[in-house]
Amino acid sequence: MRPEDVRMVYCDEHGELFDHPELAMAVFDGMGFRLPYEDELVPLPPGSDVYSMPGHSPVGAVPGTLDMEALSGFGAVAAFASPAWLRLNHPATDPDPGADALPLFAYAPLGWYRGRFYTTALRVDRSNRQDPRRFDLEAIGRAADALVGSHPSNRLIEHLRHCAMVYGCRAAQNFFLGREEGPLPTSPSCNARCAGCLSKDPAGNVRASHDRISFVPSPREIAETALIHIGRVRNAVVSFGQGCEGEPLMVADAIEGGIRLIRQATGRGTININTNGSRPDAVGRLVDAGLDAIRLSINSFRPECYDAYYRQSGYTIDDVLESGRIVRSAGGFVSVNYLVFPGVTDTKEEIAAALEGLAACRADFIQMRNLNIDPYLYLDTVGAPVSEPVGLVKVMEAIRQRFPAIRFGYFNPPVRSLVQSRRRQRFSD
Repeated sequence: MRPEDVRMVYCDEHGELFDHPELAMAVFDGMGFRLPYEDELVPLPPGSDVYSMPGHSPVGAVPGTLDMEALSGFGAVAAFASPAWLRLNHPATDPDPGADALPLFAYAPLGWYRGRFYTTALRVDRSNRQDPRRFDLEAIGRAADALVGSHPSNRLIEHLRHCAMVYGCRAAQNFFLGREEGPLPTSPSCNARCAGCLSKDPAGNVRASHDRISFVPSPREIAETALIHIGRVRNAVVSFGQGCEGEPLMVADAIEGGIRLIRQATGRGTININTNGSRPDAVGRLVDAGLDAIRLSINSFRPECYDAYYRQSGYTIDDVLESGRIVRSAGGFVSVNYLVFPGVTDTKEEIAAALEGLAACRADFIQMRNLNIDPYLYLDTVGAPVSEPVGLVKVMEAIRQRFPAIRFGYFNPPVRSLVQSRRRQRFSD
């Protein structure tokens, strides 16, 4: 299959999809439009979605030339790749003057070839823990009602039922199905104002995709919820810091109390926190209480790009890296939730900064996560690429070459046995 054989897909005003008879699918790599590379193209993964892009005209490539053509009067469409897949480019579109910012999704190109949709993506995790085909909403609803009914005073379990049934949160749904990773949202507040915040209206007048938790669970509610999950899931992971909350370190006292109750009851299960890493002192307290793993959310290791996106208050990226060092020095496991954006993440300046930052925070694992935001809004926020993008595959190759032990993935792995081994070694030394 040649890239120029993949047809551009577009839609009419009613959302009906068409493949163009002549124009090929083009991609936006963060700096300009081009044909996709052959090794970037994959059939659209099962469980993916297709979205229209209001206010954007589709742009296609004229076969046999380097010319690009915008199709006026029709709408652009995009793929939203299934979890565990990393998008490699953005759709090629021409935004209308004054167009509203798009909702918070990770927009990927969409093309058509011989009866199948295609996109540009790379699978970075073999786990199917959030594959939509694994979720039966009726079964989830019955399980959620039963668990809420048996724990009527636990507000956190009731909150997770809302997330599972109203927002379709896969982590909450897995909790009620008794498998995979269990979420422990705790914080209504945050010390950053991310341009792509999922739980509070971010920049660009984009409506957040769901509302934030409105209360701080008690240590008892936290521990009770976590112990339910750990008690019925082999190699369980329970995680603070979910999409339906702010920054968990803002309520470190409640989390510390919850962790201590969990560890008084069991030595099983990985206790993880997904965090911006803004309060290293609080991270140290959580490690002392029994925290096993930390996942640091970072869009860029360059301070100017990091600050422009997070718009944080009272901390810098140096504090984030210090939080990683604290966990790793105590024998814990350090992941980086790398919010990946083609055209920014894959520039030589960003790669150089990432290599330094990963060494500084002593990362074990990198979660290559698609950054959910309107591509043009993000570039307006952090600035246009400072050098020509080289592609996300080359980013991963550069990291592997510098840090052969670092693993890549998409989800938080169970690491309790590894952490216990590291801590025993640390004390024996």
